[in-house]
Amino acid sequence: MEDDEVTSNQIGDRSAADSDDLGRRCDVLRSLHVPGTPLLLPNAWDVASAGAVVAAGFPAVATTSGGVAAALGYEDHEHAPANEMLAAAGRICRSVDVPVTVDAEAGYGMEPPDLVAALQRIGAAGCNLEDTDHATGEQRDPIQHARWLRAVRAAASDAGYALVINARIDVFLFALLGGAGAGTQLGLVTAALERAHAYVETGVDCVFPIALWEEDALRAFMADAPGPVNILRTPRAPGLPDLAELGVARISYGSLLHHDAMDQFAGVLRSIAAEATGHEGT
Repeated sequence: MEDDEVTSNQIGDRSAADSDDLGRRCDVLRSLHVPGTPLLLPNAWDVASAGAVVAAGFPAVATTSGGVAAALGYEDHEHAPANEMLAAAGRICRSVDVPVTVDAEAGYGMEPPDLVAALQRIGAAGCNLEDTDHATGEQRDPIQHARWLRAVRAAASDAGYALVINARIDVFLFALLGGAGAGTQLGLVTAALERAHAYVETGVDCVFPIALWEEDALRAFMADAPGPVNILRTPRAPGLPDLAELGVARISYGSLLHHDAMDQFAGVLRSIAAEATGHEGT
């Protein structure tokens, strides 16, 4: 068996008795996508952080691939083996009594039936699937990616699995990484909407134009969005009330909370080190 091959034993099987519960979680997660009353998803990276999300009263948990990969000792963007990422997500799914949507990145190179089977086994009520090809570092052709998303939906339907699919659109992210300056996002809206329409036609439940935050571009995208929209709440994005007013149905935080938590941890460590150094000097 290859190191990154995903097996039932590695990610944890769900018994037949769990199938009704998983279906209920899928239905609950889907029902929480209400334009204008957005589902807030502070992304978790392990069982402890997921438990904190639930304890704070949030009705669902989302994982962050960046945070999970970092906790496992890998870089983001599919540098971590699929079996390790899915095993970590499975532990989160089993640890909470609310729906969990799993950041499955670009699918880890898995065929749709295999990816769907793996997500079903770990108890994922939903998943993020992005349109970046991490093997090439380029954005996938929208027609080919739509075919792939359609195959994912078909595999889930064939399995009687009401998986909630959030289709990430990386148009704005690629522009950001390429050095695009402020005020340039409006010119990318048409390309992003073309992908959004193509993806929704395949049966996905939500589209996620990640790194879209400029208000004029947001308004233009929302005006023609073909379905529920997920927005990443970065410091540059509008506030929660403004996003709700725009009709956003889902707001997530990606790996930002993991970064914040690690920054705070580093600050505590610096304080301990400083105290120890001062004590040694007396």
